[in-house]
Amino acid sequence: MLVLINAVGLTPRLLEHAPRLKAIAEAGWSTPVRDVVPAVTMSAQATILTGEPVDRHGIVGNGWLYKNTNEIRFWQQANGLLQMDPFYAIARKRAAARKRKFKSAKLFWWFNQGAEVDLSLTPKPHYGVDGNKVFGISGNPEFFATSMEERIGKFPFHTFWGPKAGLPCTQWIARAAAETVTTELPDLTMAYLPHLDYDPQRYGPSACDMPRLVRQLDDACAPLLDAAKNAGADVWVVSEYGHCDVNMPVYLNRTLREHDYLTVRHGPFGEQLEPFLSRAFAVVDHQLAHVYIRDPRDVKPVKELLAGVPGVARIFEGEERADIRLNHTRAGDLVLLSERESWFAYPFWLDDRNAPDYARAVAIHHKPGYDPAEMFFDPKLAFPMLRMVRKLIQKKLGFRTIFDVVPLDASIVKGSHGLIAADPQDGPLLVADGPKPSGNLLPMTAIRDLILAKLGLGE
Repeated sequence: MLVLINAVGLTPRLLEHAPRLKAIAEAGWSTPVRDVVPAVTMSAQATILTGEPVDRHGIVGNGWLYKNTNEIRFWQQANGLLQMDPFYAIARKRAAARKRKFKSAKLFWWFNQGAEVDLSLTPKPHYGVDGNKVFGISGNPEFFATSMEERIGKFPFHTFWGPKAGLPCTQWIARAAAETVTTELPDLTMAYLPHLDYDPQRYGPSACDMPRLVRQLDDACAPLLDAAKNAGADVWVVSEYGHCDVNMPVYLNRTLREHDYLTVRHGPFGEQLEPFLSRAFAVVDHQLAHVYIRDPRDVKPVKELLAGVPGVARIFEGEERADIRLNHTRAGDLVLLSERESWFAYPFWLDDRNAPDYARAVAIHHKPGYDPAEMFFDPKLAFPMLRMVRKLIQKKLGFRTIFDVVPLDASIVKGSHGLIAADPQDGPLLVADGPKPSGNLLPMTAIRDLILAKLGLGE
């Protein structure tokens, strides 16, 4: 039995502050892991799951342009987006071929909907026809999510993302995983613990009390580690990336609009980016951006324009994208990397009075780019929590309302990720046991086969 913890944001340098997880490393081994580009949640998880680089599994970021519908979509959960098989699907097939039973559980890892696992939990609100949204989680089988919340309490969804994002969701997921290990005894239990992904993005790792945050993560793992010990399961720990300090947001879409490449639609809910009419626009994702260009004749002038934008480090065009394994049909015609102290912000409006209504809200499925400002209350609001309470009361009374508490000033964000770590000690890691791979830096693509071998289902 194996419990695989995804402790996003945990790095080799930070491991010493997690005594329980460090003890696992001392009993086995740990190694720095080479980042993928982009070093973001969905691309990194897809690489861990499939053992393939980005240009093979196809997850070019947390979001991209769906060219058949010309829609920009972020944070899609469908397992079918993976263009290569994940290790739980491979394990199931190999176990069946060898006439072995194999039971797996996947808790809050991405690509959960439709995944070939026996048990799953994933965040999934309920959406009403009137535009109303109610927080909730979904699971497989049908009763699993409801049963789990009856046993350990409601999932604290408001702490998974938004201005209140923090420790409670990690504590809940770890308890749910512990309950799963104890009652279901899966051969493989996967748990995603996001605690270290919040404050280091808000304030930058240098401004955080990282030892305290890592100890909180370690403490949250305690019930899961106890359950694994009681079940006779081994525990491995993996992470996706580390964080870096940033001090400058880069507004690519504003530059494109000022030069008549990006077009907006004016309407009752503010300006909206219009992909069908725009000659070029950027889908930004932390420190990487995909720039989609309608007319190939515009590629060169757009590249020259964006190359002069402060904060842009490198631009990859066409076949050049193969240099960073992003030569894929889902990727932009141009792929941009930021300077290490910069990151790409999505706003395309030139006057805050014309900002779309979603800009001031936590609206991850509406925004045409990643917006870490959603982790803040707007400092211009005198009493943001009172505003939230008033809005909640309005909602409960049946009025339509927007929880408009998010700042429009992206400079408030002081941490990011997406580039290869400057020092492997500040990048992802793997804590495991058994035979240790050779070398000082493990490719992220190697993790899949290590897990399959640990499960006794290697080739």
